[in-house]
Amino acid sequence: MKVFRAIDTAGSALTAHRVLLDTIAENLANVNTTRTGEGGPYRRKIPVFSEIMKDASGGSGGVSVMEIAQDDSPPRVVHEPGHPDADEDGCVAYPNVSVVREMADMVAASRAYEANLEVVESARAMWDAATELLRG
Repeated sequence: MKVFRAIDTAGSALTAHRVLLDTIAENLANVNTTRTGEGGPYRRKIPVFSEIMKDASGGSGGVSVMEIAQDDSPPRVVHEPGHPDADEDGCVAYPNVSVVREMADMVAASRAYEANLEVVESARAMWDAATELLRG
């Protein structure tokens, strides 16, 4: 049924946007992390999404999270000679996380999440109306 396909598609988008919001939260939490277990500063993470193709029987499409990749852009370098992670020149490598970019991405992801939630709620309301008609 098309109602269930709409819910499946919107549900996959809800999951993807939740992963995006979680990733943004992790990036923001680590904006000042100059030392990680892997060595060096924290590297910004980015979820990579993939389209779920509809199958031949008309099964629902949607989106899935393929992986959480690392942003390979260079770290921010700040001159702070007294910092414990400063190099011989007194420079500290900070994460490649921009608070402004993360906040903008968070607003966009939140709005997309809300829009997909509206799709699910509308589909459920249509299903409820159809079952009420069948009851007579």
